[in-house]
Amino acid sequence: MAKGKKKFEIKTMRGTIYTQSSKGGKVTARLEWNPGFEPSMEKGFENAQAFVDSECIRRMNPETPRNTGVLIKSATLGTVIGSGEIHQIAPYARRQYYEHKEKSHWFERMKNRHKDSILKGAAKYVKSH
Repeated sequence: MAKGKKKFEIKTMRGTIYTQSSKGGKVTARLEWNPGFEPSMEKGFENAQAFVDSECIRRMNPETPRNTGVLIKSATLGTVIGSGEIHQIAPYARRQYYEHKEKSHWFERMKNRHKDSILKGAAKYVKSH
């Protein structure tokens, strides 16, 4: 089971000095990272992961076999949004996922239908930071 939200760590390099010499002289450039880049991008990736997790659960709903609705609820109850892992905790979830006659592999079917729109939505969270 997921232990908690996924922690993203972005490490930036220290500033770098580049020097290029030619017949006409020498050019020196210093490259430095914006100090706000790391925390901003980490937050963007965390928000994007939370979006992906919740969208996958939401879009799996119509694909998931239902009798009483417990199997659908088990994804919401068993998943820590932002962890990058979806857990369906109903005791019969695994068997239904692989052996259901009409609606097996519901995550894969959902992913095939909605992957592009989920990724597009997640990209907005990263770009906004």
